[in-house]
Amino acid sequence: MESTKKVRGMQDILPDAHLYHTFLKKVFRHELRKNGFKRITTPVLEHKELFTGALWMGTDIIDKEMYNLVDRKGRELVLKPESTAPIMRAYIENDMQSDPQPVFLYYVEPHFRYDRPQKWRFRQFFQIGAEIIGESDPILDAQLIYIGYKILNKIGLEGEFKVKINSIGTAKDRQKYLEELTSFYENKKHLLSPEALSKLESNPLRLLDTKIEDEIILANEAPKITKFLKKESKEHYTKVKEYLDILWVPYEEDHKLVRGLDYYTHTVWEFVDNSGRSQDAFWGWGRYDMLSKKIGHSDEIPAVWFAMWMERLADALLDRGIKIKNKDRIDLYFIQLWDEAKKIVLPLTLEAREAGINTLASLGTPSLKAQMKKANRLSARYVVMVGVMEATSGIYQVRDMIAGTQEEVKKEHLIEYVRSKVGQNGLDFYCPAKDFLLKDE
Repeated sequence: MESTKKVRGMQDILPDAHLYHTFLKKVFRHELRKNGFKRITTPVLEHKELFTGALWMGTDIIDKEMYNLVDRKGRELVLKPESTAPIMRAYIENDMQSDPQPVFLYYVEPHFRYDRPQKWRFRQFFQIGAEIIGESDPILDAQLIYIGYKILNKIGLEGEFKVKINSIGTAKDRQKYLEELTSFYENKKHLLSPEALSKLESNPLRLLDTKIEDEIILANEAPKITKFLKKESKEHYTKVKEYLDILWVPYEEDHKLVRGLDYYTHTVWEFVDNSGRSQDAFWGWGRYDMLSKKIGHSDEIPAVWFAMWMERLADALLDRGIKIKNKDRIDLYFIQLWDEAKKIVLPLTLEAREAGINTLASLGTPSLKAQMKKANRLSARYVVMVGVMEATSGIYQVRDMIAGTQEEVKKEHLIEYVRSKVGQNGLDFYCPAKDFLLKDE
C-alpha cells in the first residue's frame, strides 16, 4: 500500500523553515507591541455567512476557494480564509467599542483556501496581520505602511522592495469611476480573456489587477480612479502621502492598485519585490471602513489593516541568502558507551543546561562510530565520550568537532571548560517563566 501523503496544497513546515517563521514572528511581534498592538486569536471555524452574502459574492474566494463543512446540527461553517472579517466580528461581539479607541490588534494565524497550488500559494498558509479599528484618521494608514517599511528593512530586505499606494475613495466616489471604466473596456472586449469578460460584468475594478500582459497594457491606459475622488477622499489621500513624506517612506503611486471588495475605502497599498513576477506582493492592504455594515452591524466602523504571508517572506530571505541564528544548536553532546554511563551522564546534562549550555545526550547503545556520526549530523560543537575508562578515571575526552582537536578534562572541571569554550554570548539562560510571571513586591 502506498504510504500516506499530505493533502495536496498543504505543507509541512520543517524545523529549518521554522527558523525563518519564528524569526519573522518575533520581529513583527516586537515591532507591533512597541506600537501599542495586542494579540488576538479568532476561531479557525466561522459561520459561513460571515464571508458570504453581500461581503465577497462574485469573488474567487467565495465561488471556488472556501473550505465548507456542515456540523451535526446542520450549521454551515467554513475554515476561515482570512482574519479581517472574524476580527471585526470579535470587535463587535465582545463590545470592544467600549475600550479606548482605536483598538490596536495583531494576529499570527493559519488560513485556508482551496486555491490552485503554486509558488507562494498554499491551501493552508500563515499570515501575520495588524488591524486598527475605531478611528478614521489618515495618520493610521501611514503608520501601518511605515511599520511594514521599517520591518522589511530590519530583516535584510532593504532595497529589495517597493511601496505602492493608491486611493480608491469611497463607494460614492467609485460610482462615476466604474461607469467610465466600464465604458473604456466596452469596445475592447475582443482583447479580454473569458475571465476578464466575467469581471467586466461582475466587478470591473478587478480588471486593473490582471496578470495577463495584454490586459496589463490596457489597464495602464485605463482611467485613473484618483481623478474621480471627491474632496474628502482627496484630503485623506493627500494627508497619507504627507505623513509618509515626513516618515521618509519612499512610495510609488499606482492607479492599477485596487481592491475588488466594495467594503474597502480610501488608501490601499502593497509591498512588492523587484522580481517582476505576477505574484510579487509581500503584503498589503488598506482601509476598510464599510466592512462592519457588510457583516450586519448597524454603523460603519472605521478600520485599517495589513497582512503579510509568512511563506513569501521566508522564501525571500532564503532566496537572498539571509541566514538566521539557530538557537537550537547543540553545544555539548554526550556519547555513552555502556549502560552504566547513563547514570553518570544524566546529572551532567542537567548541570550543563543549568549552566546555560545547550546539551543533548545520545540514547540507546549503538557503536562509537554510529554515535559520532549522529553528533556530526546534529552539528554538535563539543562531544564528550563516557565509557568504562572515563567512568573509572574521572577524566573525559572532549572533542572539538569544528577544529578536529581533542583534550582530556577532569569531570569536576568539565562544565566550566565547555562554558569557557562556548563563551558568555553563547550561553542560554532564557526562562519565560522568570520573565513573565509577576511576583509580589
